[in-house]
Amino acid sequence: MAISRAASTFNGVVAIVALIFTVVVPMSHAADLAPAPAPAPATTSDGTAIDQGIAYILMLLALVLTYLIH
Repeated sequence: MAISRAASTFNGVVAIVALIFTVVVPMSHAADLAPAPAPAPATTSDGTAIDQGIAYILMLLALVLTYLIH
């Protein structure tokens, strides 16, 4: 009899948890946010062009120094 009561209690707990998940999970997906708008065309530098220019200058300097040393 004790096993039957424990099994019945467990089944009741599982049913309540399943009911909660059935109600809560769809509610969490119901309020999905709209996608972000596309970024506006860049009218100012975002820094990547400056970084790339500095990298090219440093590589050219390294090439010239390597050529002069050898």
